Amino acid sequence: MTFPKPSFSPAEPVVSPVIAPPAGETRTSGLAEVKRRAGAVAAAVIPPLLTLLAILGVWQVVTGDSYAGLPSPAHVWTDSKTLILDPFFDNGGVDKGLFWHVLTSLKRVGIGFSISAVCGVMLGVLIGSNRWAHRGLDPIFQVLRTVPPLAWLPISLAAFREAQPSALFVIFITSIWPIIINTAVGVRNIPADYVNVAKVLRLSPVEYFFQILLPATAPYIFTGLRIGIGMSWLAIVASEMLLGGVGVGFFIWDQYNASRISDIIVALAWVGLTGFFLDRLVALLGHVIARGGAAS
Repeated sequence: MTFPKPSFSPAEPVVSPVIAPPAGETRTSGLAEVKRRAGAVAAAVIPPLLTLLAILGVWQVVTGDSYAGLPSPAHVWTDSKTLILDPFFDNGGVDKGLFWHVLTSLKRVGIGFSISAVCGVMLGVLIGSNRWAHRGLDPIFQVLRTVPPLAWLPISLAAFREAQPSALFVIFITSIWPIIINTAVGVRNIPADYVNVAKVLRLSPVEYFFQILLPATAPYIFTGLRIGIGMSWLAIVASEMLLGGVGVGFFIWDQYNASRISDIIVALAWVGLTGFFLDRLVALLGHVIARGGAAS
């Protein structure tokens, strides 16, 4: 007695059943992920917060209730409560909240730093890729980069005869040096294999720049940009103290002339937080570009 053999069509795949994880296990893994992220946030926030509270506590104990010299944190809050809680007021002229002073300074930094970033990357590529350009320009740049930012201010005022372009020039000339130097170092450290691949593929100069040079030197370029943006912020605050008008530097100097030390402390907090934000923004941009280059 024979039994018929089961026939399977080769065009019909055999599908194994998919077993879904239990609902309780999914909820547990989701809860574990939430706890992990909460722990990471707490590890990043709690230590600096505790340090800040300790500094404020020591500051309060050292200064006490005396108004002589540096005011205590309690006096800063009492004297500058309106300035802290309402940074957006605008009474015309230079009588503005700190937000508008910082915004004006950021606009100047944005213009001056953008120009220095473009010129710095181009000069860095030239110096890093051309031996004669490196020999001719690098010693001069090494000398000029040691000049303090405010030392350029009289030169810029004599050349432009206006406060706004003078401030932009000070930002430009202060921030361009780390961009040039770091870009040149990155170009000189491009692996030889990358250069050989570009020669084999016969890439044009534009293709070589965007497909080989820029991705390979991006970490160096953004290191220079992070240093440059910090120096730009330092330069604009210092130059605005002398140039006058609306800006966080002028605000600090004006409050010093009015003996309002508490307002100066509040303004310094704004300056520090803004500088930190600018540094994180450039670092984030570099991280995004690096991930995009790795993905491609």
